[in-house]
Amino acid sequence: MPSSDARILIQAAAPTAAVGAVAVGIGGALEGGQGAIGAGIATLLVLLLMGVGLYALQQSAKALPHLFQAMGLMMYLAQILLMFTFLALFKNTTLFHPQVFALALLASTLTWVGAQARATVKAKIPYVEPDSTTGEKKETQGLTS
Repeated sequence: MPSSDARILIQAAAPTAAVGAVAVGIGGALEGGQGAIGAGIATLLVLLLMGVGLYALQQSAKALPHLFQAMGLMMYLAQILLMFTFLALFKNTTLFHPQVFALALLASTLTWVGAQARATVKAKIPYVEPDSTTGEKKETQGLTS
């Protein structure tokens, strides 16, 4: 993984983990152990899905750069659908508090997306490959006077 890709991953994961830690504290204070577990599971789910998605998107962008935008949109759609599926499967669980889970999931997801967008904008990734610098002078084409 190139250093710019790793930097984007870290700059998105760190704020998300911090928001998750705050959510665990708030969930624990408001709903006890079930609230803390719900917020923790939500944060881990976001970190896992978004991290794997970002890594997969970066790898596939190298292989198929012309499909990068469509693949990014499909990746976000798949991630959101997986989160909704997880939420629907565990809506009546007694393992954790579902409302705290849902709010922590929303807060963590929004934090990840915002931090990833900021990291991508701030990254100095060249989108044009410069010409080789072999020292050869290019020949002029066309008419010379």
